[in-house]
Amino acid sequence: MGNLHNERYDEIKSLLKKSRMLFEQETQDNLAYSVERKIDQDVDYETALTDEEGVEDFESTTASDKSQKYRISGGILTLHGKSRSDLDITGDEKVAFQETMDEFVTEVSDLVDFNTLNVYKNNVDWSGKIIDEDIDFTFTIGENSGVYIDGEMMKVDDNFLAMINKLQKFYQKFKTKWGRVLANRKITQESPE
Repeated sequence: MGNLHNERYDEIKSLLKKSRMLFEQETQDNLAYSVERKIDQDVDYETALTDEEGVEDFESTTASDKSQKYRISGGILTLHGKSRSDLDITGDEKVAFQETMDEFVTEVSDLVDFNTLNVYKNNVDWSGKIIDEDIDFTFTIGENSGVYIDGEMMKVDDNFLAMINKLQKFYQKFKTKWGRVLANRKITQESPE
């Protein structure tokens, strides 16, 4: 009798997960497809994404806040600011983003889907999903600095703990690298005036 309840529970849980995935696919813009389509045409770094590539290249988040998205070797980096000059990307920022993705794959997991890396005036956040462990992670520096993870019914075993340790160790590298980027952006923005 107990086994029958467990089987039904597992079946219901599986159906709920599938329905959530379908709902999320229907409600989200298909940014991944447009990025994948353009990656095939990439040779090296790209500049801003345009409307015809499926992503707005300049959007207003509020009356005074603006953002600019850049595709760099398959990843998306978004700069947020108040003026056009805040949205200019440097070669160092492109290199930092590429190195961050490459180092993550080497040091943490090669089975990962990265989300957009967002650079604001006083903070940076980046997230993704480690596929083989089914863990969603978020790195943030600034006001709410730290490593955040999310997942559903994660089994706490040695592999899971090792992955958490890798994420924490990599976060220190991320924090150092992107802290420097934030500092350089502040210096650059103040110097022309």
